[in-house]
Amino acid sequence: MTSKPIRILVADDHVLLRQGIAGIVAPEPDLEIVGEAANGAEAVAAFERMRPDITLMDLQMPILPGIEAISRIRDLAPNARIIVLTTYPGDVQAVKALKAGAYGYLLKSSLIDELLTAIRTVHGGRRFIPADVAQEIALHSAEEPLSDREVEILTLVSAGKANKLVAHELRVSEQTVKAHLRTIFQKLGVSDRTQAVTTALRRGIINL
Repeated sequence: MTSKPIRILVADDHVLLRQGIAGIVAPEPDLEIVGEAANGAEAVAAFERMRPDITLMDLQMPILPGIEAISRIRDLAPNARIIVLTTYPGDVQAVKALKAGAYGYLLKSSLIDELLTAIRTVHGGRRFIPADVAQEIALHSAEEPLSDREVEILTLVSAGKANKLVAHELRVSEQTVKAHLRTIFQKLGVSDRTQAVTTALRRGIINL
């Protein structure tokens, strides 16, 4: 008796990526794409309607971000198997996704090589996390994360805004901003604003 194919929902706001995934999956007799979604809200609605075996979920999506969509899907179905699709290899985004309920974390740059393995691994009840991402998670797991306010300040700094303007926008003193930046530098192990922004972008703490 032939087993039923693994039913897959693809949620990504880029049509070309969804088409690319369809092309990778099409030749595989044990896999079947049953639906697509172009934003997080569509993904949640499509999941509720179709109840796929695997959901491939982009993190950066309009209307409803991927992390929130993952949480809502897990509320609907605690055993839902979700694999994150992302361009960000950083440990912070990965940890957020896993805490929200994702079972796998797949970099879009490695889709062709690892997509099929990730789908079958997660469908089998095991997690799939690329070795380099897992290493980053382990490397930073004992570190104190940035606070919401520190992330807010660093996001404004990444936009090229001087301390005085950051202070004005947040309605705090310039000295307060400087104090926060010193703490940010210490937590990230850097010595200046440029290094802080570069490190935060690489780790997925902030996004441009």
